[in-house]
Formats: sequence, C-alpha cells, structure tokens
Amino acid sequence: MIVFSTLLVAIANILHMVLNLYIWVVIIAALISWVRPDPYNPIVQILYRLTEPAYAFIRRYIPTNFGGLDVAPLILILALQFFDLFFVNLLFKLAAQV
Repeated sequence: MIVFSTLLVAIANILHMVLNLYIWVVIIAALISWVRPDPYNPIVQILYRLTEPAYAFIRRYIPTNFGGLDVAPLILILALQFFDLFFVNLLFKLAAQV
C-alpha cells in the first residue's frame, strides 16, 4: 500500500508540473501574439502547435472574440488551474488515505 501511495503522489506531482509548464506556454504564446511575431520563427511555430489545438477546442464551444480581443488563452488558463486544483489535490488526498 505504501508503494501505491507513493506512486499516486509521484503522479500528482508530475501532473502538477506539466500543467504549470503548459500554463506558462499559454501565457508566453498570448504575450508573443501581441507583438506580431515572425511566423517562420521556430519558437513561434512550437508555441502555435502547442496552444492552437486547445484554443480550437475552446472556440468550438465558446465564442471567444470580444471586440477584437481573444479570450481563449484566459479560458484555457482558468480550465487548467481548475484541473490542477481539483484533480491534483484529489490525487494527493487519495494517496493520503491509502
């Protein structure tokens, strides 16, 4: 049982780190989009490939363009924060009970 508890804690920690890293990717991509980046820059292409599928998923269900301002990154960050706070803490609580 200790092994399972330790495994859950490790999974929760890794999930927390991955979610935080992706939140920073979304923030950086949103900031770079304000300055009209070079679309052929490899960093810009990587950021676009990492964020655009999630933005497209959000835009499919929620209108995100308000007066020329795209709020898809904000919605994505809020959803990721919710996922982090709820599911990662749930894994930690589960590990503590085992």
